[in-house]
Amino acid sequence: MKIVIIGGVAGGMSAATRLRRLNENAEIIVLEKGPYVSFANCGLPYYVAGEIEERSSLLVQTPEALRARFELDVRPDSEAVSIDASLKEVTVRTVEEEYTLTYDKLILSPGAKAFTPPAKGLEEAKNIFTLRSVPDVDGITAFMDTHHPKKAVVIGAGFIGLEMAESLVHRGLDVTIIEKAPQVLPPLDEEMAAYITKELKANGVKLYTGLAAEAFEEEGKVVVLENGERLESDITLMSVGVKPETTVALTAGVETGVRGGILVDENYETSQKDIYAVGDAIVVKQQINGEDTMIALAAPANRQGRQVADVISGLSRKNKGSIGTAIVRVFNQVAASTGLNERQLKSANETFEIVHIQGKSHAGYYPNAGTILLKVLFNPENGKIYGAQAIGEDGVDKRIDIIATAIKAGMTVQDLPELEFTYAPPFGSAKDPVNMAGYAALNIIEGISESIQWHELEEKQREGYLLLDVRNEGELEKNGRLSGAMNIPLDQLRERLLEVPKEQPIIVSCHSGLRSYIAERILKQNGYTAKNLDGAFALYSTVRSEKVVK
Repeated sequence: MKIVIIGGVAGGMSAATRLRRLNENAEIIVLEKGPYVSFANCGLPYYVAGEIEERSSLLVQTPEALRARFELDVRPDSEAVSIDASLKEVTVRTVEEEYTLTYDKLILSPGAKAFTPPAKGLEEAKNIFTLRSVPDVDGITAFMDTHHPKKAVVIGAGFIGLEMAESLVHRGLDVTIIEKAPQVLPPLDEEMAAYITKELKANGVKLYTGLAAEAFEEEGKVVVLENGERLESDITLMSVGVKPETTVALTAGVETGVRGGILVDENYETSQKDIYAVGDAIVVKQQINGEDTMIALAAPANRQGRQVADVISGLSRKNKGSIGTAIVRVFNQVAASTGLNERQLKSANETFEIVHIQGKSHAGYYPNAGTILLKVLFNPENGKIYGAQAIGEDGVDKRIDIIATAIKAGMTVQDLPELEFTYAPPFGSAKDPVNMAGYAALNIIEGISESIQWHELEEKQREGYLLLDVRNEGELEKNGRLSGAMNIPLDQLRERLLEVPKEQPIIVSCHSGLRSYIAERILKQNGYTAKNLDGAFALYSTVRSEKVVK
């Protein structure tokens, strides 16, 4: 059997090496249009920052090493320019020649390419870069070493954009981020992204949201925003997203779907027989709701590459889709998410509830315990977990990985309290945030607690709800007061209940939501109508800082 793979890196190389392990006598040819067939593209921003010191660390495998160990015919700088599905031929172009290559099975792993929106003056600019490959990072570092830029503009506040903003700050540059969306990190919900905005500003990064770069002037040294504002830039990184690289796939007549991605079946086969596709270029099923989507992440691409090799080798493997689990570090904060966010659920008209839990990365009494804010979205009728997001300095990856595993396993929020984790003071807490999120969700499902979200507070106050803050006086003086709130410390609430008007519905807040839940229970069992402000003061004041009275 002769197998040709177009594209290396995660999907293509996983397929190639797995194919060899299962088929010692197969002829396996890998075509890579760039000079490097196997490199750590997720590590590129950290090389710019200097955290990864050696460029060679980015190169995972060489063609020579792959031939020696796996007997793979790896051909870098070889671009597949067209495919004839009827003849089972690929036309390949190199610097020296153009030739055709026959195949029995063809695997497409072309990945995604940086999306560059049209803007006046873009073609004349000499200081604008994208970051998707080793040649890209070589261009950026060479420019910086030669021109010694002082001011940088990053267009796009997704994962790569934020990683590069941090890297450029570490290199001593004055950094400005421009994001067309109303917030940074669009995969996160607004209140969670607010913590990253706060961290960026604390590290001197200037931020423009809700605005796009409209034009570039003076060969890219001036970035013009759509509101007319002009920003100086010695170097600009364009990081506004990616789109599937389907140029060669379309020559084969394969069908495409959402956002132009390649459609594949449960065996990763395209609409053309014996042509398969994996990685960032394919449309996948979002496992949680079954909808078509694009998920450009390394882990799914690696899994898909291995699975398509199994399918071609006669093993039973099914393309089950992905849920989209991702993480990013932004200076001293870490943000991670899995599954669907609030905006996606609203768009799909799903019924859902939310809990925000503030916990510790490990036992609070053990030194250096960091705070974790965990958000879990779930169906209140059956407990199905839709997604989760977390922010913190440490332990964020652990909690999101746990919930991602729970989603994949079909577990519900009712199962989260039952999960057992390793515990010792340096490593975790006896009351892990994941367990506590399960308990909080269970209280909502069983009607023991009712909550409102941060964005509902002002409307509820207009409707006549009284806001009751049960923090202590010292906390109020240190952190500020919520506008219009009545203050009674939790430990005094029972003896001061007569001060709380019984005819008025109550919203209770504290610092994180735990004491306000206790207050909610006290009030309800004494005949009051009460709801808990989910996430409480810590969350609300981060998103609505202007509503805090100092």
